[in-house]
Amino acid sequence: MGRRDQVVDPHVFCANVKDIGSGYPVVLIHGWPLTGDMFEYQSLALLEAGYRVITYDRRGFGQSGHPAGTYNYDVFADDLCAVLEGLHLERAHLVGFSMGGGEIARYLTRHGAGRVSKAVLIASVVPYLLKDSTNPDGVDSSVFAEMKEQVRADRFAFLQSFTKTFYGVGLVSKPVSQGILDWSFILGVMASPKATIDCIDAFGHTDFRSDLKSFTMPTLIIHGTSDETVPIGPAGRAAAQGIPGAQLIEYDGEPHGLFATVPNRLNRDLIGFLR
Repeated sequence: MGRRDQVVDPHVFCANVKDIGSGYPVVLIHGWPLTGDMFEYQSLALLEAGYRVITYDRRGFGQSGHPAGTYNYDVFADDLCAVLEGLHLERAHLVGFSMGGGEIARYLTRHGAGRVSKAVLIASVVPYLLKDSTNPDGVDSSVFAEMKEQVRADRFAFLQSFTKTFYGVGLVSKPVSQGILDWSFILGVMASPKATIDCIDAFGHTDFRSDLKSFTMPTLIIHGTSDETVPIGPAGRAAAQGIPGAQLIEYDGEPHGLFATVPNRLNRDLIGFLR
């Protein structure tokens, strides 16, 4: 089965979808502010392992449509539903990175688990990032407000700085190449400014704790202990506690962008779980 670029049209939204390979379908849902192409290492590994690999660009990002409407997780979940239904997928494995984990959680609540075989949350924002009286270990709202201000002031400078934190790049630490930093910047600038800003509120303020009960399938959670973008405490560890039977694998010392910092390890864990 060769590559097929599909277009679906939920809510006046044209999705850029890439569909390659055969076998059990694996749907990879990207993080902010990137595109489905961020899964280059995972897509190739899954393809070579015999899976059918589907990626798509979230509305407002990459080569999908950039509507001026609402950007929230109910809408994103319905978009995911449209992709699954449009491709007639059954027994699909859903893999969500960072913001993409929220799509899975809200999709399962809104549309059920009938089409889903397994779920994987990688450095995911689930279940709740915002610090409040019920979530004292969360991220202060001022962090998200500052991110939005920086995007409005100079989105391009923000993205260049953000990608370094994303991959844990410092004065001494160089876990990824300059090429990957440049590539990530290119993927990020493809998004619309409105989607970039609105999605900070979406992933920063959406409470998925009530969605955890919808994970009725085998679920794997992978998170880096040095993730400064999505801290493991209110995210990966809290998700593992809230999803019955979930398996948590902590990557000691790894940053947020572990799909590129330790791709071979991630691919082994991912494929091992899916098999």
